[in-house]
Amino acid sequence: MNHDHIRSTNLRFNLEKESQRRAWEYLQGMDKAIFKSYSNAIALALVDYFSHYYKTQDDPYLETREREERFVAQIVDAVEAAMEKALPVFLSGCIAGLSAKGTEKKPDEVP
Repeated sequence: MNHDHIRSTNLRFNLEKESQRRAWEYLQGMDKAIFKSYSNAIALALVDYFSHYYKTQDDPYLETREREERFVAQIVDAVEAAMEKALPVFLSGCIAGLSAKGTEKKPDEVP
């Protein structure tokens, strides 16, 4: 087997430092069905971190827009949920009102 495409490194975590302790805890508690190895989990985290880092270097307002987009999405989700609850009641009231109008007799009609 050719190992020219594999690189090794050692990691040390200082558990007295908050971010390093949390990283260690995440590694210890990770779901191995999803993250097959430490290498896989660390590679995914590094790619995500540095991709975001370089995007924010190129676009300083990226994080602000991302927060705004998340906030707008939360509002839209809340409105959709409220409409899902309120719309059936509203529509049934409209239908009941329409059917009641259809059965009303006009004042000039003789029974």
